[in-house]
Amino acid sequence: MKKRTKLEVIKDILEILKGKREVRITHLIYKANLSNNSIKPYISELIEKGLIIIKNNDKNKFFIISKKGLEFLEEFYKIKIFTEAYGL
Repeated sequence: MKKRTKLEVIKDILEILKGKREVRITHLIYKANLSNNSIKPYISELIEKGLIIIKNNDKNKFFIISKKGLEFLEEFYKIKIFTEAYGL
């Protein structure tokens, strides 16, 4: 099995969030097939870059994709289609 690139992992996390309104970290870990330790740097970077938003309630943290995150996914797919068209 081929190892995912950083960009592919980011795309996977954003796709999971796109499909749901609010997602808990455990759901992200499970769906993105990452460990708790390996997902943390991705989450930190995505929050820092404004691609996801963290929402706290009394007991839980939830993650939501931002408008910027949706735009990132859109551009990612355009690049993927472009590179596949040229066999890259």
